[in-house]
Amino acid sequence: MSEVVIAGRKPVELELEPGEYFYCRCGRSQKQPFCDGSHRGTGLAPLAFTVERKQRLKFCLCKQSADAPYCDGSHHDLD
Repeated sequence: MSEVVIAGRKPVELELEPGEYFYCRCGRSQKQPFCDGSHRGTGLAPLAFTVERKQRLKFCLCKQSADAPYCDGSHHDLD
Protein backbone atom coordinates (compact mmCIF):
# COMPACT_ATOMS: atom_id res chain seq x y z
CA MET A 1 0.00 0.00 0.00
CA SER A 2 1.27 3.46 -0.91
CA GLU A 3 1.59 6.33 1.53
CA VAL A 4 -1.08 8.99 1.73
CA VAL A 5 -0.08 12.34 0.21
CA ILE A 6 -0.94 15.54 2.10
CA ALA A 7 -2.99 17.48 -0.45
CA GLY A 8 -3.24 20.61 1.70
CA ARG A 9 -2.48 21.94 5.16
CA LYS A 10 -5.90 23.45 5.83
CA PRO A 11 -9.45 22.37 5.00
CA VAL A 12 -11.47 23.44 1.99
CA GLU A 13 -15.04 24.66 2.55
CA LEU A 14 -17.57 23.84 -0.16
CA GLU A 15 -21.32 24.11 -0.58
CA LEU A 16 -22.66 20.81 -1.88
CA GLU A 17 -26.00 19.83 -3.32
CA PRO A 18 -27.70 16.62 -2.16
CA GLY A 19 -26.17 13.51 -3.70
CA GLU A 20 -23.42 10.90 -3.49
CA TYR A 21 -19.77 11.97 -3.61
CA PHE A 22 -16.39 10.23 -3.48
CA TYR A 23 -13.73 11.72 -1.18
CA CYS A 24 -10.08 11.29 -2.15
CA ARG A 25 -8.24 9.40 0.61
CA CYS A 26 -4.91 9.03 -1.19
CA GLY A 27 -4.20 12.76 -1.62
CA ARG A 28 -3.18 12.36 -5.28
CA SER A 29 -6.38 13.64 -6.93
CA GLN A 30 -6.18 16.85 -8.93
CA LYS A 31 -9.84 17.51 -8.04
CA GLN A 32 -9.46 17.75 -4.24
CA PRO A 33 -11.26 16.91 -2.08
CA PHE A 34 -12.91 14.56 -4.56
CA CYS A 35 -11.56 11.43 -6.22
CA ASP A 36 -10.40 11.57 -9.85
CA GLY A 37 -9.11 7.98 -10.00
CA SER A 38 -5.48 8.83 -9.19
CA HIS A 39 -5.49 6.21 -6.41
CA ARG A 40 -5.32 3.34 -8.91
CA GLY A 41 -2.42 1.07 -8.06
CA THR A 42 -1.91 2.56 -4.58
CA GLY A 43 -4.00 0.11 -2.57
CA LEU A 44 -6.07 3.07 -1.34
CA ALA A 45 -9.70 3.67 -2.27
CA PRO A 46 -12.01 6.69 -2.17
CA LEU A 47 -14.61 7.14 0.55
CA ALA A 48 -18.22 7.33 -0.63
CA PHE A 49 -20.44 9.73 1.32
CA THR A 50 -23.91 11.16 0.89
CA VAL A 51 -25.12 14.72 1.37
CA GLU A 52 -28.79 14.77 2.35
CA ARG A 53 -29.46 18.51 1.94
CA LYS A 54 -27.66 21.51 0.44
CA GLN A 55 -25.02 22.63 2.95
CA ARG A 56 -21.55 24.09 3.45
CA LEU A 57 -19.00 21.56 4.70
CA LYS A 58 -15.29 21.67 5.56
CA PHE A 59 -13.30 18.86 3.96
CA CYS A 60 -9.97 17.51 5.16
CA LEU A 61 -7.08 17.95 2.73
CA CYS A 62 -4.29 16.73 5.02
CA LYS A 63 -5.86 13.24 4.93
CA GLN A 64 -5.26 12.77 8.67
CA SER A 65 -8.81 13.44 9.96
CA ALA A 66 -10.43 10.78 12.14
CA ASP A 67 -13.76 12.14 10.82
CA ALA A 68 -13.06 11.85 7.08
CA PRO A 69 -14.14 13.31 4.78
CA TYR A 70 -14.66 16.20 7.19
CA CYS A 71 -11.94 18.26 8.85
CA ASP A 72 -11.36 17.55 12.55
CA GLY A 73 -8.41 19.95 12.97
CA SER A 74 -5.73 17.29 12.48
CA HIS A 75 -3.87 19.67 10.13
CA HIS A 76 -2.80 21.65 13.22
CA ASP A 77 -0.64 18.66 14.27
CA LEU A 78 1.34 18.42 11.01
CA ASP A 79 5.08 19.14 11.04
